[in-house]
Amino acid sequence: MRSLRFASAEALVSHPQVALQGLDSVAHNLYPLLFKASYLLERAEVIRQLLERWPLEEFRLGALLGPSADHGGDLRARACRACLEACVRGLADHVLQRRGRQRLQVADLTGVRDVQVPQCPCGRVLGRWGRTELLARTCCELQAGAVAAPRPVKVIADLFVTERNFQAVVRALAPAGPAPLRVHCLSFRADSLGPSQLLQVLRLAGPGELRKLQVVHNVRLHAGHVQQLLAQVRFPQLASLTLPAKAFDAPPAGTPAANSEDPLLTSISWELSQMTQLTELSVAFSTLTGKIQKLLGPLRTPLRALDLANCSLNHADMAFLADGAHAAHLEVLDLSGHSLLSLFPSTFSRLLGRAAQTLRVLTLEECGITDGQVSMLVLALGACRQLQELRFLGNPLSARALRCLFAALCELPRLCWVEFPVPTDCYPEGTAYPQDELAASKFDRQKYDAIAEDLRGVLLRAGREDMQVSTPVFGSFDPDIQETSNELGAFLLQAFKTALENFSQALKQME
Repeated sequence: MRSLRFASAEALVSHPQVALQGLDSVAHNLYPLLFKASYLLERAEVIRQLLERWPLEEFRLGALLGPSADHGGDLRARACRACLEACVRGLADHVLQRRGRQRLQVADLTGVRDVQVPQCPCGRVLGRWGRTELLARTCCELQAGAVAAPRPVKVIADLFVTERNFQAVVRALAPAGPAPLRVHCLSFRADSLGPSQLLQVLRLAGPGELRKLQVVHNVRLHAGHVQQLLAQVRFPQLASLTLPAKAFDAPPAGTPAANSEDPLLTSISWELSQMTQLTELSVAFSTLTGKIQKLLGPLRTPLRALDLANCSLNHADMAFLADGAHAAHLEVLDLSGHSLLSLFPSTFSRLLGRAAQTLRVLTLEECGITDGQVSMLVLALGACRQLQELRFLGNPLSARALRCLFAALCELPRLCWVEFPVPTDCYPEGTAYPQDELAASKFDRQKYDAIAEDLRGVLLRAGREDMQVSTPVFGSFDPDIQETSNELGAFLLQAFKTALENFSQALKQME
């Protein structure tokens, strides 16, 4: 749906030269309309001029691209490189050309979604890392030009920092001189950084305003680093926290303490309890056997999202999850990597029963679920009437078992997204689970296609055309990993080389 006003705006910006000549005479309240029309048509030159002349006190990208009365379309999944570069360049032009005459006070550049298939017609996107690098570089250029502004523009951004853009981001966040653009961060993702670099940049990023913090993959932290980070850098507004693998391992120089005597875990749990806004926590691939109650028990607010994938949970941990205060509030839960139906069948069922009224997303990848356990899984899922997404890749299930499971999933009214494993029928007999990536990729694709078509038939016969099902063999799409894969690969190679050198030196010392 588009109004006559929006159609007129499209007609104007489709002739850039005419539009640029008439911008100064356009009513101020039409600028948002012209901006969305320009973004829709990918008129980067018009976007840049609109930002340079922006006559309003606020520019909020996500709100401008979202559905409106004049245009019902949602453009927030269009991370168009040309358009986003024009936005930032236009913002720089604004502070350069309108010194002392600008009305713009806040430029909120958040709200753009990164998706697997580019939604913009040009097909060239700018991911979160690229947007961070562009903004940081622009800020540094303005600082180098010693551009003073009587009233700096507050720029709100989601930052993604790695080794490659670290220095530019630090300079942007901590200018040595005049800074017409002041960067404020609400969401921060860090990868391929050392612990000291992470601590430095987070102190500069305005931790008092931070709402989401993701420290992932190649940031090598142990429990001592996590305790230092949370104790020295306060995050009073933090709602979502992701820590990397092995973040709760004991420091190399220390020795693992008994659960009841672990001072680092006690300190970390206390620091987390001071975050009164915290509702999302991801600590996947950390060994937390027997530690869940100590970690989550002190939290003051119930968690809505919890990722405990591959955390080596035991009976006490599962019992706390099932009976604790968090269960009745969980909306997103990941328990991948645990033999739930072999080791904790009744406790797992009780947990899903308590979470049934709120649970929307459930991930059970590589949980060793077999054909003989499908009936238990169906029974446990039966109460989850609010469930919208279910992922259970990497489980050794046959086509027959999947067919039974799909028939049961049709009864969940809100379920619309399912990721299921390659059936065991498609692998050589005796294939071991869990599989590595190479083994997982070697299956009979023709047989898989036939089985997948049969499973879709189960859905169609049940009137569930709304359910989308797929088998992403190498895991779900992550736009941030996709964007920085080359850098991450180089980081891993360097880490491997360093490890080999250390090992070689240790051998020589032994000799």
